[in-house]
Amino acid sequence: MSTAILTGPPAPGSSIEDDLRTLGFEVRVASGTAEAETLLAQVPGDRRVAIVDARFVGHQHALRLGLTDPRFPLAAVPGAVTAQPAGRQALTRAMARERSAEGAVLVDSLPDRIIAALDTDGADLHRPALGTLVAVVPPDPQARNEARQAVAAVDDEAVRLKSAVKARDGFFTTFFVSPYSRYLARWCARRGLTPNQVTTASLLTALIAAGCAATGTRGGFVAAGVLLIASFVLDCTDGQLARYSLQYSTLGAWLDATFDRAKEYAYYAGLALGAARGGDDVWALALGAMVLQTCRHVVDFAFNEANAGDTDASANTSPTAALSDKLDSVGWTVWARRMIVLPIGERWAMIAVLTAVTTPRITLTVLLIGCALAATYTTAGRVLRSLTRKAQRTDRAAQALRDLADSGPLSELLGRFAPRVPAPLAAGLGGALVVISAALWGAGWATAGAAVLCTALSAVAVARPLKGALDWLVPPFFRAAEYGTVLLLAAESEVNGALPAAFGLVAAVAYHHYDTVYRIRGNAGAPPAWLVRVVGGHDGRTLLVALLAALLTGEWFAVALTVLAVAVALVVLVESVRFWVASHREGAPAVHDEGEPA
Repeated sequence: MSTAILTGPPAPGSSIEDDLRTLGFEVRVASGTAEAETLLAQVPGDRRVAIVDARFVGHQHALRLGLTDPRFPLAAVPGAVTAQPAGRQALTRAMARERSAEGAVLVDSLPDRIIAALDTDGADLHRPALGTLVAVVPPDPQARNEARQAVAAVDDEAVRLKSAVKARDGFFTTFFVSPYSRYLARWCARRGLTPNQVTTASLLTALIAAGCAATGTRGGFVAAGVLLIASFVLDCTDGQLARYSLQYSTLGAWLDATFDRAKEYAYYAGLALGAARGGDDVWALALGAMVLQTCRHVVDFAFNEANAGDTDASANTSPTAALSDKLDSVGWTVWARRMIVLPIGERWAMIAVLTAVTTPRITLTVLLIGCALAATYTTAGRVLRSLTRKAQRTDRAAQALRDLADSGPLSELLGRFAPRVPAPLAAGLGGALVVISAALWGAGWATAGAAVLCTALSAVAVARPLKGALDWLVPPFFRAAEYGTVLLLAAESEVNGALPAAFGLVAAVAYHHYDTVYRIRGNAGAPPAWLVRVVGGHDGRTLLVALLAALLTGEWFAVALTVLAVAVALVVLVESVRFWVASHREGAPAVHDEGEPA
């Protein structure tokens, strides 16, 4: 249980003790700074501790935001400061500094003096945005009465519900889901449900939707569309529940992001199976949709990581950025731009409606066209921004791009002898060579030779730190080359089972790449080097698939792809689950990403 230490003179009629107990704190009362310091030392080091002025007046949700958010080691609101185990040492030092000020407690707030001391020490102290919520330490009875009137004038629960909704989201989510899903989130909170349980329910609903689509019947397609929307509502609800109840965790962030991809790609497979029951083979379209969507995400991840930590963000002003900011100041253009990029809400709504009223082929074709247009729009804008970028890329950003590149031992070895060539040029040229060869000559030695050359050029691309303006394009080029080669070679084989096997292989590898992204975002670093070596890196896998296509007959190539897909999936899944569960048990800092809509 967390511990709250109340300091200062008690205020008549104050509900602060009850509020703290409601928030899960064990309350202890200190008569002065010395006693507060003694009580602080008695709190076990693995517990959260808060120091709160007994005269505090404010909304309970203001206290909740300031004292219970698991993402921040140190946090504060006026009159209250808290520390998790990672921030305990800084809090103890600040408390020791205030020991000599015990006599001033009657006319001053000890928590506020501690907050000032933490600021002086340069501590990373989180202060939540309270908006209309009240959090003050009134100096006299008149001010206390005014503060209580201000508390009564603002509906605490209404603010809490509103803040449960993501600040920046897509048009469909904002206007067609969030107006009611926030109430579903509150319903879940009041019944003790956790965000992870809702996330799991969303996954199960989407898998049932995929199963309905796989029946190939009109009734099944209609049910699939309805269930896909229901899954998305639950997907919104889990994040809103996390914000409503401040239940953030590293494991939860990973489950939410991973399950989103699993739901969408499983649904593509369900559409392909349903089409096959009707005699229409759309596995190539389903795989193409997965490849395009994954490459879009890699563009997003790589660009954001490349520019997350610029040494001088103010130097990144450009005509493109200025135009973007101007458009964001006009209401309708904001929503138009958010819809153009086809975020998850718009994308799933489109897929659900098309599934219910058309065929899998039409659904996947429209999806491919929409994603291609969205990818062109976003990538072009980011390229223009990068060309006028002036800030220097940090070592951390360069390392993140290198980790996202997923280069295997072949590139590492050849990179020692690589000439100096612009990284995007080498990566793009190598990827284009192998993809064009697969498209023109199929499963032959020409494609295998192109894969060898692609490996050499991949080594050139990552031989030096990726700090160039357009070096964030290197990971997307590698993804497009690997996934595109697998898709084309499987399609060229014209053997039943080859494309489904290729779908499974790309899904397994994509999971590995997404897992890399989530580890980097959670400040956990890249997957271990042994894992990258075991699964071969993008270069080793591309070369292996090309060689298998050249050496084996179509039937055996399909078998080889199946075996490779199972092997990669087992290795990356076991290691990923082990890592995230261990991180959660070891108390890794909570993560809750509020970034771009997926």
